[in-house]
Amino acid sequence: MTTVLNPPKIGAEERFVLHNVSWETYEQILKNYEDRSVPRFTYDQGELEIMSPSLPHEEASEILILLVNIICEERQLDVRGLGHVTHKRADLLKGVEPDGCFFIQNVEAIVGASDLDLTLLPPADLVIGVDISSPSVAKLPIYAAIGVPEIWHFENDDVRFLQLCEDQYVSITESVCLPRVLAQDVTRLIGESGVMKRPEWLRKVRQWIRALD
Repeated sequence: MTTVLNPPKIGAEERFVLHNVSWETYEQILKNYEDRSVPRFTYDQGELEIMSPSLPHEEASEILILLVNIICEERQLDVRGLGHVTHKRADLLKGVEPDGCFFIQNVEAIVGASDLDLTLLPPADLVIGVDISSPSVAKLPIYAAIGVPEIWHFENDDVRFLQLCEDQYVSITESVCLPRVLAQDVTRLIGESGVMKRPEWLRKVRQWIRALD
């Protein structure tokens, strides 16, 4: 059993895995880093991946988070974004930190909550996941076990919408959480965000979502 409580510093987007990590050790590591956004930890039945996100990783995450917030604002949807808050279940020995997460359909369930206790509360309705390099510990099976209904997954400059069907994710073209929003449109907007000035891009995003509705 490992007793590593303070992982060494790691470079941009570098990943490494610790084996045979107890749940107690994992929770102690999370506590040690609770005031920091990096590194990120993924835990699955004793396997612990430690990852430091790169600049492209964080930029893609922030753009996707911004998009979701604009869509909800334009549609006047009540939403609560909880950023990288850890989704974990001790009974499953699984834990994961999303690149962004939102409560939309279940926003009322977490009003007043100070901790995301998944034995009492539902998981986020929508999770943002970004992979610039290949993860060493697969996140999708963890999200599936926890019961996250929808993921927007960015990889290789492409955004896929994934919906949980029974115990696995399937690709969908249109978001369930945010109807009429298509994965191909989100992919296009992500690409345009890198070449357009931000005020111009924001105006285009708002025009796009208003045209959908």
